[in-house]
Amino acid sequence: MKTAALIVAAGKGNRAGGAVPKQFAQLAGKALLCHSIEAFEQHPDISGIFLVVADDQQAMASEALGARTISAIITGGAERQDSVRAGLEAIAATGDYNAVLIHDAARPFLPHLVIDRLLDALNHAPGAIPALPVADTLARDDAGLGPVVDRSGLVRVQTPQAFLLDAALTSHAAWTGPPATDDAQMARAAGFPVAIVAGDAALEKVTHPADFRTAESRIYETMISRTGSGFDVHRLKAGEELWLGGVRIPHDKGLAGHSDADVALHALVDALLGAVAGGDIGSHFPPSDPQWRGVPSRLFVEHARDLVAQRGGIIDHVDLTIICEQPKIGPHRDAMRAAIAAMLHIPVARVSVKATTTEGLGLTGRGEGIAAQAMATVRSS
Repeated sequence: MKTAALIVAAGKGNRAGGAVPKQFAQLAGKALLCHSIEAFEQHPDISGIFLVVADDQQAMASEALGARTISAIITGGAERQDSVRAGLEAIAATGDYNAVLIHDAARPFLPHLVIDRLLDALNHAPGAIPALPVADTLARDDAGLGPVVDRSGLVRVQTPQAFLLDAALTSHAAWTGPPATDDAQMARAAGFPVAIVAGDAALEKVTHPADFRTAESRIYETMISRTGSGFDVHRLKAGEELWLGGVRIPHDKGLAGHSDADVALHALVDALLGAVAGGDIGSHFPPSDPQWRGVPSRLFVEHARDLVAQRGGIIDHVDLTIICEQPKIGPHRDAMRAAIAAMLHIPVARVSVKATTTEGLGLTGRGEGIAAQAMATVRSS
C-alpha cells in the first residue's frame, strides 16, 4: 500500500482558549499541529501528508509550517466530516494513494507503533482504529448522579483511523446521518468492517488549557540542555553605518564586512547554530555570495531561530558580550535586548547583553574593530 496521512486541523478550538485556534497554539516552541506532522514525516510507510484547515486559516497554516514541506494544504468545511471528505477527495485526485490515516491535529503525540498496528490491520480489513479500554466508573448525569453504566465492552476511540482510500470515500459519500464524530462510524454504516488495534495513552487529545501544560511537561521531561558559543570580529571603517545587536548606533565609523556587519548578531547566529550542531554562519550565508551583501543581520538570526525550531529545540537563554572601547554600549543595551528578543520570539528577560574592553590592548583596544562573543542555551530532545 501507498499511504497518505490526512491531518484535520480546521476547528476553532474554543475550549482551549487563547488568541488562536488550538491547532496553531504553541506547544514546546512550535504549533500543536506540527508535532503530528513530524511524527508522520518520520514514519517510513507514510508517503504524503495532507493538512485540512478552515478557509480563514490558510495564512496561519503556512506560518506554522515554516520551512516544512507537505503534500498539500486543503480548505475544509463547516463540519469535521466535510473537512475530512475534502481531504480524501484531494488525496484521491493525485492518483498516488490507496490507503489513508485520518488524524486529529489535537493529538500531538503519535507513537509509530500505533501507525504500524493500523497499517498491519489494513491487510485484513478495510478500516482500523486505535482504542483503549474504559478504566473509570461511568455514571449517567441526570441533573445529578444517576445510575452506573456498564463499561464492559466499551472502548475509547482515538485517531489516527486507517482506511483503504476507496472505502473511506465510499463511506463519506453514503453518509446521510447527523454530523459524524469520527470516520469509523461512517465506515460501519456503509457496511465496511472496522478492526480495532491497541491504542496508546500518549494519544490523549489536547482540549483545555490544562492539557497544554500537561503536554509541555511531557515534552520537557525528554529534553536536555545544549549550549552553543559564537565569536566574531569586524574592522571599523569610516563611511559605514554601525549596527550592533540589531540597533543602529550613531558613531563616526561603522563595521565593514558580511551583510551589515553586525558583529554581535553574527556571534549570536553561530551560538544558536552551535547549540543544534547546525554548522556556522559561513556555511549558511557564504561571504562570497553577493546576495548577502548589505542585508540586515536579523535575517541570519531569524534563520538560525527557525532551524532550532525545526530540530525540535527551544531557545531558553542567550548571553552576548560586545568587546570595544567605543562606542559605549550601556545606553543602547535595552534596545539591543528588545531587538534580539523580538528576533528570537522569546521574552526580553531571556536575553543578556554585556560589554567590556580590552584595556587598550589589541585591535579592539586600538579602536580598529569590534568583537563579540555569544552563548546560547537550547533545550532539545
